[in-house]
Amino acid sequence: MKELKELINLEESGWDFISEWLEEATNDYEILEKDPKRAEQELINTQVTTRSPMGALIYETGGILIDSGWLRILGSGSTKLNRGLMEWNQGKTYEKLGERPTHLLIADDIVGGYFAINAGGIGNVIGNIYYLAPDFLEWEDTELGYSDFLYWTLTGNLEMYYENVRWSTWKEDIKKANGNQTFSFVPFLWTDEGQDIDKTDRKLVPTEENYHFMIEMQRQLNRE
Repeated sequence: MKELKELINLEESGWDFISEWLEEATNDYEILEKDPKRAEQELINTQVTTRSPMGALIYETGGILIDSGWLRILGSGSTKLNRGLMEWNQGKTYEKLGERPTHLLIADDIVGGYFAINAGGIGNVIGNIYYLAPDFLEWEDTELGYSDFLYWTLTGNLEMYYENVRWSTWKEDIKKANGNQTFSFVPFLWTDEGQDIDKTDRKLVPTEENYHFMIEMQRQLNRE
């Protein structure tokens, strides 16, 4: 395990790249304030240097909310997004610090979709970001690495990407949520009955609860 001083790069910081991307952003975003001690511990637990955009984002922010909180990028954790990246992954993609995860959850959205870096457990391309879509329940390769994915969240056409899972009042409804909550839908979005999202019943649930439910449903469907 590298010590904190070995992980902080003051001369070549990945935050310089992120700052440039923020200036180019076409989607609204909110940089969440970090807790310094928590940020230091998350960086140590992640073992990624601040020279990389991931390490810089963890060390410099509590996370980033994109598009009024529709999309949440995990950092070191904050009140609005009370999930540090490694803290959130423990018990999901690895059990004990030092273990190699099968994948690493790095972001999620308000409708129960999860983005993860593949380390061999969810797809064929190591290092690519995969998306577990709530309307398909399969890990799909975005064909983006972490840096490109982060740039896409700031500048990409999210309206088009999410057109099948955005209901007519979503902009008002997500104001009731924070980064620790996710909407659940009945009928489920992956069913024929759930294809018209405006006809579903929606309620906010803890993201922790939603994640475990989605993973269990994926396992069950894959066994059928």
